[in-house]
Amino acid sequence: MKFLHLSDLHIGKIVHGFSMIEEQKHVFQQIIKHIQSEKIYTVVIAGDIYDQTIPKNEAIRVFDDFLTELAHNNITVLLIAGNHDSPDRISYANRLLTDKQLFLCGSFSGSLQKVTLTDEYGDINFWLLPFIKPLTVNGFFEDQTIEKYDDALNAAIKTANINYSVRNVLVAHQFFTKAGVEPIRSDSELNSVGGLDAISTGLIEQFDYVALGHLHGTQKVGADHIHYAGSPLKYSFSEIKQPKYALLVEINQKNTGINTKNLPLTPLHDMCEIKGKIEELLSIEFSSRVNKDDYLHIILTNEEEIIDPMEKIRSVYPNVMKYTPENSRTKNDTVDTQQTAETTQLSAYDLFSEFFLNVCKYPMSSEQEKIVKELLEKETTE
Repeated sequence: MKFLHLSDLHIGKIVHGFSMIEEQKHVFQQIIKHIQSEKIYTVVIAGDIYDQTIPKNEAIRVFDDFLTELAHNNITVLLIAGNHDSPDRISYANRLLTDKQLFLCGSFSGSLQKVTLTDEYGDINFWLLPFIKPLTVNGFFEDQTIEKYDDALNAAIKTANINYSVRNVLVAHQFFTKAGVEPIRSDSELNSVGGLDAISTGLIEQFDYVALGHLHGTQKVGADHIHYAGSPLKYSFSEIKQPKYALLVEINQKNTGINTKNLPLTPLHDMCEIKGKIEELLSIEFSSRVNKDDYLHIILTNEEEIIDPMEKIRSVYPNVMKYTPENSRTKNDTVDTQQTAETTQLSAYDLFSEFFLNVCKYPMSSEQEKIVKELLEKETTE
């Protein structure tokens, strides 16, 4: 069976004041063409459909058009909610849409949702697991201690009683890591403090393929069959060196491995950085070598103060998203900031206290403070 693995569409995203809607329409048309040329009949979308939990009408229309075109091509769609999505909005009318081969899983309801598809080798079970947190699954497992993301995922998978002698695909939207393997991260992802949301890939290695969403760079995580599809577009300047793809996956007989193929996606406007003095960057000689319509991060190295640099730059480069000065003064400021940070480094307890306050919007009680201190003390002595 061949299927297309997508994730992190982030429809409706705005990057440095620029709407990505037209870019997203453009890349969805490329995906449709890949589906037609590769003769693909199943599409898996591993979360973060929208960029906001309450998407704007335009974003909803764009995704509706995309789903409608997939349906016109007789494509089976398996889709889960990510951490940016509203579970209820993703799940809306899912029982009615199942008859149209659209399987939408917005929230974890106590067990994994299973969709079984068939090819010439028999059944393939697709297990749909939307984004979960320990807090959101606690109520389903009152007889278990669910404190960490590992605990939550392990409990969720165990509900399925999966028969690993047949082919199984997990679709999930979480941050998976493997010891000794540093994942490629980007600024456009939501990062938890201290990697508290990290989950070991050891919990999912038995699946024949794991279709992941959450990280925006296309990458494997510790094994060839555990894949992040990545976002279809660059959503931050930390991604400028990342080519973007739709990921074609082919699963044949059990225990014969999987094949993957990166299908390239090209934006209307690329995202790039250029660096130099303003008079150099604005010159015809330099600007003629640059695609002026790209989304640009301009790094200016002038020592002197420049009045209204963005207006000057945009007279030549209309899609400048970001401007950063880089000179002797800014380098000194960076050194001063680093020295200040080093002298004011917070303890583990202080860091957790700040994290608790930011999340809960109220400080810990004396009892909670006592528990945290005991746990931290236990951690340092073990």
